[in-house]
This record gives sequence, C-alpha cells and structure tokens, in this order.
Amino acid sequence: MPLPETELLDTRRLHQFVVAVESDTLSAAAARLFLTQQALSASIRQLERDVGVPLFDRRRRKLHLTDAGNALFSGAKSLLAGNHALLTQVRETAKGESKPFVVGHSPAISGDEVYRLITPAIDLMPHQPITARQVFPGQLRDLLFANEIDVALRRGVESSANLVSAVFAYHELRIAVVADHPLAHRNSVSVPDLIDTPIVVWAPERRSFYTDFLVSFCRRGGFEPTLIVNPVQGTPPATAVARFPEACAFVTDPPGDLHGGSVRVVSFDDPPLAPVQALWLPYTHSPVRDAIVRGRPDSDWARGSGTRPGAGPASRARP
Repeated sequence: MPLPETELLDTRRLHQFVVAVESDTLSAAAARLFLTQQALSASIRQLERDVGVPLFDRRRRKLHLTDAGNALFSGAKSLLAGNHALLTQVRETAKGESKPFVVGHSPAISGDEVYRLITPAIDLMPHQPITARQVFPGQLRDLLFANEIDVALRRGVESSANLVSAVFAYHELRIAVVADHPLAHRNSVSVPDLIDTPIVVWAPERRSFYTDFLVSFCRRGGFEPTLIVNPVQGTPPATAVARFPEACAFVTDPPGDLHGGSVRVVSFDDPPLAPVQALWLPYTHSPVRDAIVRGRPDSDWARGSGTRPGAGPASRARP
C-alpha cells in the first residue's frame, strides 16, 4: 500500500529564511549566504508558495514577519538543528566513527554529579566517547541549536520553547558554611535556622529557576531570605562562603568537611530535593541520551547524595 503523500519543507530555503529574519536587511542576509539579493528574494517567495501563506508583511519598508512567519521562525531552528544532527550521524555511521556525545551542564550540577548521571550510558555503551562540558545556563539553549552539545542538564522543571525536556533525577540539598559559622557544628538544621543567615545565589530572583526554587523553599519555611548574588561564576557552590563567611550556600555535597576543613556541609532535618532536567532537540534520536534519561544511577550514589531518579515521560515545550 503506497504511503500518503507528505508535504515537506525545503530545508535550504528554510535556512535562508532564518538567516533573513535574523539579519537587519535582506541585502545583509544575502551577503551572509553568498547569494544575490534577487536570488534570496526569489527563494523566500518560493518558500511562501510551498507553505501556501505569506511569511513577510511587504507593506513595510523593513523585514517584518506575519503571524505565520513568526510561527515558522519559532520552530525552524530546532528543525534545522535536528536535520544537521541526523546528517552528521549518518556520515559518521558510514565512516564507522563514534562522535563524542557532549553533555552540557550548568555549574549548579557538579562534575561528580554529572558523572553519576551519565553512568548508565557508560555502562551500556563502554566504547562510546562522552564529554562533559560546564556551560552557563543562558548558553545551553543556543549550544543545543548549534549542535555543539547533545543534551543539556540543569536545575529546573520548566519547559523551554522548541526543545524536549524531562526531569529525571533529584538531588538532596544541604547547606555549606565556613567552619566557624554558628551553624557549622550542628548535626542538622531546619529551615527556620536560616532566618538570620544570608544565602549566596548565582543569579537574582526571577532570573533563575534555581534561585526561585531556593527562595520558595525558604518562604514555605516561614521567612523571607536575604540573598547575596555571587559575582564569581563557574566555581563549586561551597566555595562561595569563603567570600561571604556570614552566609550559607545550598549545595549537594555530602555532609562533612570540605576544602581542608575550612567549609562544613550540614544536612537539613527535612531536606529539599533539587530537580535535574535534561533538554534536547526535538526530531532527534540518541541511544546515549536515552540511557542517561531513562537510566538508574547506582544505589550507593543514591544513598550518599540523595539522588532519587525518576525518569518520567519527556515533556515538549509549547512552540
């Protein structure tokens, strides 16, 4: 039985459309694409005929998208990135090569935690090269679309437009304080114990899911926290209290001494669990990614760090 005819987008024209939208003028876009302006204009008009609707409002002097054009542009980057990823995979398969699978992770997830999270993939595919790369949260999305990373790991639960996401693990949070802090010698702390202690974060409230998560945790405990935004980025969270000895920092390190005994990690009586979310491109398939998201870190790690993996169904963001 023949397959029904499927309408397909020309990815070359779609790429040219994206470049045109991202450029100040059509002539600038043509220069970036090494095309004449007339050739680019003709290509975009053909794309409009292919989709059956106008993409630009030509009543204006500058490039201005119609609602349909905005809808196409919204999903175009993920489609093109998926196309590029598939093409790369096909070529590598033909050569018998295994491209390193690159895991981008925010500084809120330590390298040790990343290793434990990718352990299921390492066990399942021991010969597959895997590279972990620390990335600032604001760069994760762009690096996915640029195919510079294959999956992004961050603290979060919210969906990201035109990406697929899944929360697949949780880490127990504790506090880090300097060794002579009043809370340093406690066996455990409760939320109200932090009322007089500022909290070091790495982004202001409403600029970071993780900061909002910590603030909400404190508010549920009955107080409004005092936040200090750490100007030093990319270092382990526990190091922040060396700069701000009056403060504490939320960490996932095991309880006990750190940094030669200068920092002490203390557990909560009722610990909060920070989610780990994976983000990746739609329209892509990866056994390595599947093993990470669906895997189970080993039981010793789960007991030691408070990791509670629970890979549920992936959630697709609203385009």
